[in-house]
Amino acid sequence: MAENINYYQIPRTEWQNFYNNGKTPLTQEELDSIKSLNDRISMQDVEDVYIPLCHLIHLYMKEAESLTLSKGLFLHRYVKTPPFIIGIAGSVAVGKSTTARLVQTLLSRLFSRRKVQLITTDGFLYPNQVLKDRGIMDRKGFPESYDMEHLIQFLNEVKSGKDNIPVPVYSHTVYDVIEGEYEYIDCPDILIVEGINTLQLPQNQQIYVSDFFDFSIFVDANPDLIEQWYLERFESLLTTAFLDPTNYYYQFAIGDRQEALAMAREVWENVNLKNLTEYILPTRGRADIILHKTKHHLIDEIYLRKY
Repeated sequence: MAENINYYQIPRTEWQNFYNNGKTPLTQEELDSIKSLNDRISMQDVEDVYIPLCHLIHLYMKEAESLTLSKGLFLHRYVKTPPFIIGIAGSVAVGKSTTARLVQTLLSRLFSRRKVQLITTDGFLYPNQVLKDRGIMDRKGFPESYDMEHLIQFLNEVKSGKDNIPVPVYSHTVYDVIEGEYEYIDCPDILIVEGINTLQLPQNQQIYVSDFFDFSIFVDANPDLIEQWYLERFESLLTTAFLDPTNYYYQFAIGDRQEALAMAREVWENVNLKNLTEYILPTRGRADIILHKTKHHLIDEIYLRKY
């Protein structure tokens, strides 16, 4: 990585020794329920990588709280500590969702007095019909397919302490935003925002989504590996989708398997890889932490931003 000069490059064998109290606050069964389809993660990964990561996040949180206190002293008034927002970015199929859910669970367990909530930016995609009307359905996932103004407004409301904020719900089963369905964010201490676009600059605006983040994580891997994981996940989805005609993948599951896989490879090449190369990877150098994966989703190195 060209931006490595701005990072401490830490092998996993060194990272795992930074914090280890011998306690893992979740079970194997809970871990299995957290991981995404075709993702691989072990209890050893939790102990070696994620528990030290969560304690690093806690250090950042304490610094943010200290700064808020100092602002209050300067202003001679009480200043409420705003929610601590964590952004998690990376390619399609790299394992962002597993990382986000695991970090949420661990922070909730390790710091039980903290209210931790999680959203994905998928809910801020324009509905498929809007994408079709604009002629950009084949660019779903690219910056222009997101309602970034809405996402930024949402993050501003979170930071401002507003309660009961609606977030549109996206369904991967039907491959679309579900009209009229929302989840609600209600004054969390910590909010995790996961999505491929969390570190990107929105078009025609002068503010980054990442401006609202107090800590950010980029899940990284070689694009050839990510392609392999993407295709493996696609095959797994076909295996279950043929039972459900309402599932987006049903149309591919009931047809010729080789034709479906050829289509998936084309989507990877023309959509996901292009998006990764042009829009996602260039944001990697904005992350506070880069989790680098190798074969079998194994994290082998961690990069900690110097400044």
